[in-house]
Amino acid sequence: QVQLVESGGGLVQAGGSLRLSCAASGITFSTYALGWHRQAPGKQRELVARITSGSSTNYADSVKGRFTISRDNPKNTVYLQMNSLKPEDTAVYYCNAMGSAWWMDYWGQGTQVTVSS
Repeated sequence: QVQLVESGGGLVQAGGSLRLSCAASGITFSTYALGWHRQAPGKQRELVARITSGSSTNYADSVKGRFTISRDNPKNTVYLQMNSLKPEDTAVYYCNAMGSAWWMDYWGQGTQVTVSS
């Protein structure tokens, strides 16, 4: 019943921008912390950005100042605005929702972001 569906990925030139969206259903969205993670081939999945239910945020150092995470609770959607993209940002980006208990942890299917030089 719980679904997280990412969209907005694609191929962009270095220096360009993309806006990722993640639409959630089946959860009490406003009570969940939300995050964007990414995984490049052969590498470990890493946290890119996180936003709490109280809308405080934190970012990986590598994206700080370039990426912005935001949430729209009435639309059950979390966004990742990515500016000044670099080739090293190339990865599959995953949406994550974490509730107040250990079993309340959900992931989307991922969306590919490719940044060419």
